Amino acid sequence: MTSKRGWRISSLFGGSSEKKGNNKMANVNRQWILVKRPVGDIKPGDLELQENPMPVPGDGQALVRNIYLSLDPTNRIWMSDMDQYMPPVEVGDVMRGGTLGVVEVSNSDAVQVGDIVLGGMGWEDYFVAPGEMLNALPKDTGIPLTGFLSGIGMTGLTAYFGLLDIGQPKEGETLVVSAAAGAVGSIVGQIGKIKGCHVVGIAGSDDKCAWITKDLGFDAAINYKTENVLERLGTLCPNGIDIYFENVGGEILDAVLTHLNKFARVPLCGLISQYNSTDPVPGPYMFQNFLMKSALLKGFIVVDYLDRWQEGLMELGTWHAEGKLQYKVDVHQGLENAPEVVKKLFTGDHDGKLLIQISPEP
Repeated sequence: MTSKRGWRISSLFGGSSEKKGNNKMANVNRQWILVKRPVGDIKPGDLELQENPMPVPGDGQALVRNIYLSLDPTNRIWMSDMDQYMPPVEVGDVMRGGTLGVVEVSNSDAVQVGDIVLGGMGWEDYFVAPGEMLNALPKDTGIPLTGFLSGIGMTGLTAYFGLLDIGQPKEGETLVVSAAAGAVGSIVGQIGKIKGCHVVGIAGSDDKCAWITKDLGFDAAINYKTENVLERLGTLCPNGIDIYFENVGGEILDAVLTHLNKFARVPLCGLISQYNSTDPVPGPYMFQNFLMKSALLKGFIVVDYLDRWQEGLMELGTWHAEGKLQYKVDVHQGLENAPEVVKKLFTGDHDGKLLIQISPEP
């Protein structure tokens, strides 16, 4: 069955749902509520953990126990009352975030008890949703559940569409990736290598630089905390930069813009360096190079490509099965720790895709 969202993950890899018995459930649903919009960094008191009755599914609905919560830079954007690609989380509402969970009760023919599903959008233990809005994962794929929230999920799709649709890499071109050891950047660089590019990653530690070069196959890496990014780009990209996958903004963006080639392409995925800024952010000072180099800058959100997710997931799954695509997850335990753990996205103190495990896997 195809959901109202126009795609169904189970159709991508094969497999079907089987009915299973209910897991023992608690009667309380813990929920992180946005009680105050953050000013600068997220602080204690901006979010409050409340206990509410567990929701009850109605006709055509299912009750889902969340297993994993995805933590993403956009969480900080959603907390702000600003013009953005989705309505901001309202004060008093459950904090928004993507989840993967297991169906505990189903009153819908679209999903069965025991199905592992995507579709939750809250920092909470349980949620209720129409069965047709849930996407059941295939069984026996060999992919860990965490993979469907990282390299073989929305994170991988972000890298896939941003690089291939906007960056349009060609064999022999030079690709530079910021936040290259992060969840999205690490996938971007590997896809760039699959497409025959010379790939240079920018990351925040020697360990991260070693990982992307030795394990992921990047041609070179720059530690922006200890090296002069502008100078190193000149050395490592002697033929200039054809594609820049932008995740951070700030000084790194200016350094890359200085080395752009004619007709360069810049997919704009994120600007994490400025999400917590309380003052206007200056620059980029080299913005003129978009004109001087006839370059393309295009921002995007992965949901812009919703009608092509099946294409992307098939490619990502194939590359993973062929050993061409690796991903790393950084899993922390406990829903209660989500507000502290999410801060790691802005300090770089994490290793791969940042997740919270809320409850045990079945």
